[in-house]
Amino acid sequence: MRNKVIFFEVQGGNDKGADGYRKDTMPMVDALKERGMDAEVIFFDKEKEDEIYNYVSTNALAYVSRINPGNLKEEQAYFEMLRRLCQDGVIGMPHPDAMIGYGSKDVLVKLKSTTLVPDDTFAYYNMEDFKHQFPKSLAKGERVLKQNRGSTGEGIWRVTLVNPQEHQQEIPFDAQIKCTEAKDNHVEFWQLGEFIEYCEQYITGDNGMLVDMPFLPRITEGEIRLFMLSEKPVYVVHKKPAETENAFSATLFSGAQYRYDTPDQWSNLVENFLSELPQVMTLLGGYDLPLIWTADFILDTDELGQDRYILGEMNCSCVGFTSHLTLAHNVAEEILSIIKKNKTVTA
Repeated sequence: MRNKVIFFEVQGGNDKGADGYRKDTMPMVDALKERGMDAEVIFFDKEKEDEIYNYVSTNALAYVSRINPGNLKEEQAYFEMLRRLCQDGVIGMPHPDAMIGYGSKDVLVKLKSTTLVPDDTFAYYNMEDFKHQFPKSLAKGERVLKQNRGSTGEGIWRVTLVNPQEHQQEIPFDAQIKCTEAKDNHVEFWQLGEFIEYCEQYITGDNGMLVDMPFLPRITEGEIRLFMLSEKPVYVVHKKPAETENAFSATLFSGAQYRYDTPDQWSNLVENFLSELPQVMTLLGGYDLPLIWTADFILDTDELGQDRYILGEMNCSCVGFTSHLTLAHNVAEEILSIIKKNKTVTA
């Protein structure tokens, strides 16, 4: 009889506490048990995949994935097991294809038809397209390139022409460019063609890809992260880059300052984003929203001089909330609500 919620983790990684678990996992397990729902943690291991699959498909009402993909060598095997579990009727939080859709950087290209993303945003999956389009993109002004892999700003570059000229349709490969990496705001100077070749490392390999979008100068006012529980905004993190020359990174490592706000302090952003959510869900495959996820925004200005919020990225694979562990109770309530809703639908 299915009567459990299974939390998937993986052994090792720098996101674990002294007990070997993520610091925000056991609080959720305990909060579910307080509410009468059995819950446990299983560490995914490719060697034990069949055993894990059989146990979870037999005993679980739902699973909650708490694995950072960067800590998982057998990502495809893990996702395939999750797909099988969802096909068996286990409620996926999230479904693996929702995890991929909401967590990949090219989500921005998929959402260009919404008000959340600029029209001149591109994704490159091969060097030919990158070499063809990026010199044209750069002719329009400063750009940001984002690799699909990595974290904490690694492989995210602000690219600026050293000597911009008016009316250029395409930047020549020998043009000098200034490149600032979000990881630590360090600056490198390149010829455009050499930098394009350097970026091949981001495009090649499994899940290789680069996103190319306009640089938004108002990033210096801060990046705004919405922390979401399904369709409910819970809190907002305002991440202001360090006030030093060239700084545009909103990571703690780079010296950004974080402030925690309530959603009503950002009511315009929240209302606009929630109004777009139905279309976002449709464009990303029609899956249920992830259980715990974030959406990051940067301020821009529209043609009428009004504030506009541009989506920078979304994350849902393993969003942490170790600074707000009391949220475990909110998460437990949301899990129970999702299970109840699914039981009603399938009844």
